[in-house]
Order: sequence, then structure tokens, then C-alpha cells
Amino acid sequence: MKNVLITLLFLLLFISCKKKETVEEEVVPEPAPTVSCPTCNFPDTVFTSTATGPKLIFKFKFDSTQVRLNSFGLPATVPTTNEAQSPKFNGMSAHYIEMTKYDTTQVGKGVVLYRAEETMCGGSNAITFCKSIVAKEGDVFFSIPIASITPGTYKWLRVSLAYQNYDIKVRVGTNNLTGTLASFVGFNTYVSKYKMHNVVMTPTVNGAGNKLQGYWGFYANVSSTDIKVEGQAAGTTVVNPNPGSAIPPGSCLVTGEFYNTTNSSNQPLIITGSETNDIIITVSLSTNKSFEWTKVNPDGLYQPDAGETVIDMGLRGMKPMY
Repeated sequence: MKNVLITLLFLLLFISCKKKETVEEEVVPEPAPTVSCPTCNFPDTVFTSTATGPKLIFKFKFDSTQVRLNSFGLPATVPTTNEAQSPKFNGMSAHYIEMTKYDTTQVGKGVVLYRAEETMCGGSNAITFCKSIVAKEGDVFFSIPIASITPGTYKWLRVSLAYQNYDIKVRVGTNNLTGTLASFVGFNTYVSKYKMHNVVMTPTVNGAGNKLQGYWGFYANVSSTDIKVEGQAAGTTVVNPNPGSAIPPGSCLVTGEFYNTTNSSNQPLIITGSETNDIIITVSLSTNKSFEWTKVNPDGLYQPDAGETVIDMGLRGMKPMY
């Protein structure tokens, strides 16, 4: 058991996004950060709204068959020196949502629909994790009345991903395990506690407080014993297929072109202002071999004790479908 614990301490050395988000909002004012510490417990799993009338509704989809892209939005295969697997996602939260009309619209200059609640409790501005919405596949993670959106033709969607929770397959010694990873990939997150399959995890390094981009927790159960590990790391792919608008360094702001499922092609989303029905946007995220490591034993299982090291854990593309 000791050897298993020691090995798991090295399990996922790189788990955040390379780019840091700094944005200005024009359409939706940024909430004023609060100084008092949050009194909430755990994030909600269901988005609730009292808004009436037609709405623009956002849902997540985690697709292991969607095209695997590199950071420039081009198809990418796994190098022969590496191996990869498609994780099983349990939930995800978003920090920022923006729609833009043109290729050259810079971050923050489009229609900003949402920015997660933030706090100054930890000493600097940070996402308030316990007030996030951690949504499963198919669940609504945000909605807004269409009447509040400026009419126009929108080509691109930008979504800043803040938190990921998924399962991976690991082999340690002779044990084949399923472990769960909680990854805080926002620019800065105030964390007091979180759950891994209903097991409560609390930060032990510096306790509750602000956690920089890349803070992670890992949980596995071995022979009825809970293994809890945490760490801080960096390095993952952020897909942006739009060369006309760069993503600020340090952000997890994934970009995707709107896709019309009726025509099966990329096609801008048109908001007329006279809609009578809801518009549902399915934010399909490519998990296609998104967990990648250096290959020592070619068996499809990540083996840290064999000297295999994590190369990349970034989502491999976003397709906003309507």
C-alpha cells in the first residue's frame, strides 16, 4: 500500500492550461469581487434560472470520437513515442462565455454572456469554486434570455473551462485501477473543499485558499483504502482554430466555430431578436485521446512506476452545435 501511495504522488504532473485569461467585458458587466470569504458548501450541479421567454441554452457533450486537434485547430495524431486514452468525464464548469461575429474580434470585444462569480477572499481575485456550476453531459450549464443578446450573426464561441473531473485507467505494479482527477484550470480559484465520487477532498497544502492554475487532486480506492493526493502542475493544449484572434497567455479559453447540425457544416449562429423558441447550443468537447503520456509499456494503461510521464491532458477541440 505504501508503494501504491508513493507512486500515485507522481501520477499527473502536468494538469493546467498554458494561457492566462485577462479580458475586458462590454456586454455583461463583470461582477464586483467580494472580500468576505464564501459561505457556500459545494458547487451546484444544476443551473437554475427564473428568466422567462426564449433562451439561449448551453449544454456540455464529451465526445471521444470527435476529431483530435492541436492548439491551432488542425488534426493531430498521437506521436509513436507516446500513448493516450480518452478519459471518462464526470463533470465540468465554465468560467467565461463569449460570442464573436468576426475573425478579428479580440477577446472581450464580442458579446460576453457570462463570467463566473469571483472573490478577493484569498488575497487576489479568484474564481469562487463553491458557487460554480459543475455540469454533467447533457445538463444545462448556462442559459440567458435571447432578448438580452444583441442581434447579429455570430461565427465563433469562446468558453473558458475552469474545472474538470474525470476518470482515467492506471496500472500500478500488478494493480489495474480507475482513478479520478479533479483539475482546477482557471486562472486562479478559491478552493476550500471539493468532492470526488462523493468523497470529500480538502486542500492540505496551505489549506483552503486561492489555488493557482494547475492545482489538482487525485482519488482512488485500493483494497478498501482511500488514496488522496494533491499537487500543482502545468502544461496542456488549448485549441484555437482562429488565427485572427489570439488567446491571452495563461487562459483556458477554448475557441470553436458554430456548427449547424441540420446542414452538417460550420455556419454562423444568427440571432434576430424575434425568436419565439429556445436555441440550444451543445458545446461538444473532444476528449479523443486527450490524456497523453510517454510510452514505456505499450498496453494502453498509464504506468507511472514504469517511468511513463504525462505529456498532455488538454481537451482536443470544441464544436458548438445548434
